[in-house]
Amino acid sequence: MEFQFKENYDVNDLVAIVQKLRAPDGCPWDKVQTHQSIRNDFIEEVYEAVEAIDEQDTAHLREELGDVLLQVVFHTVLEMEQQHFTLTDVAGDVCRKMILRHPHVFGHVVAETPEEVIKNWDEIKMQSKSQQNVSEAMETVSKALPSLMRSRKLWKKAESGGAALSDTTAALQLAEQKLADLKACAENGQTEVCSAKLGELLFSLAGLSRFLQTDCEQSLYNACDAFIDRFKVLERDAAAKGVTIQNLSSEEIAKLWNDNTSLSN
Repeated sequence: MEFQFKENYDVNDLVAIVQKLRAPDGCPWDKVQTHQSIRNDFIEEVYEAVEAIDEQDTAHLREELGDVLLQVVFHTVLEMEQQHFTLTDVAGDVCRKMILRHPHVFGHVVAETPEEVIKNWDEIKMQSKSQQNVSEAMETVSKALPSLMRSRKLWKKAESGGAALSDTTAALQLAEQKLADLKACAENGQTEVCSAKLGELLFSLAGLSRFLQTDCEQSLYNACDAFIDRFKVLERDAAAKGVTIQNLSSEEIAKLWNDNTSLSN
């Protein structure tokens, strides 16, 4: 069928475009792509959409959501070629999921607070996925998530099962113990053990973030930006002294760091 050019296109036209790109006489690059080959493209487009959200840039967000939608359609078309499912099937599945998990809107369940909604959501999710215990629910947390984000979700699952930390004090004590363990293995030169202990420390900090009511992934994101800003000041101060950072001693660099504001400012 000849492609129809239009003034305005909809999601069905996007499906047709991807199908044309995948056709024997289509695009040489698009024709050879698989789920695996464009997997990272999907991740990249989602992160770019998140960046547009952070920028509060409506025009940029509109563009990036289109790129995300293209990825959804592309992966769906790959499955359509195998006659596994269509975009209508994908939309239908998520519609049914949303209706099922919002019985307080589409049914007769009462949920008057966001906390009650989340509690119902988690319970319905466990039932619909035939999960018998919390550990099974933990296994459904995507391993493809950034590890800090995954850690926080795992702590949340543990909390719902009654096996999480009791309060901020307990969370701080756990983090302090994990830091002490890491320090001990570092002083002993136990490289392989240090890797495990560092992971335990980071995981404990993710647990602590829940009591601080902050998102550990976002906190680290902000710290990265603050580090860049502080490094700019470090370079500026070094240049004011007529030197480059590479020409400074460790002690001189440490003094410049200490002369600047802390990462928290």
